[in-house]
Amino acid sequence: MLIAFDSTQQALRAEMLLEYAEVEIDICPTPKEITAGCALSIHFPEEDLSRVKEVIESEHVEIRGIFKPIEAGYEQLEL
Repeated sequence: MLIAFDSTQQALRAEMLLEYAEVEIDICPTPKEITAGCALSIHFPEEDLSRVKEVIESEHVEIRGIFKPIEAGYEQLEL
């Protein structure tokens, strides 16, 4: 799973919050298939999706969206 952002500040904030919440994450470049204002995205395991959503919503992190890899690229999930 992947979180895309519109600002680097929000990406770094999410990184800190998710690490604090003990979610295993990786910072990666935003894939070209996803239009976002920030070149950084956060990759995380699908089994942590509910925890990630909880952190994003409770801490009011501004994101472009959460995306799931599919055969043709990425599919945006509803929040």
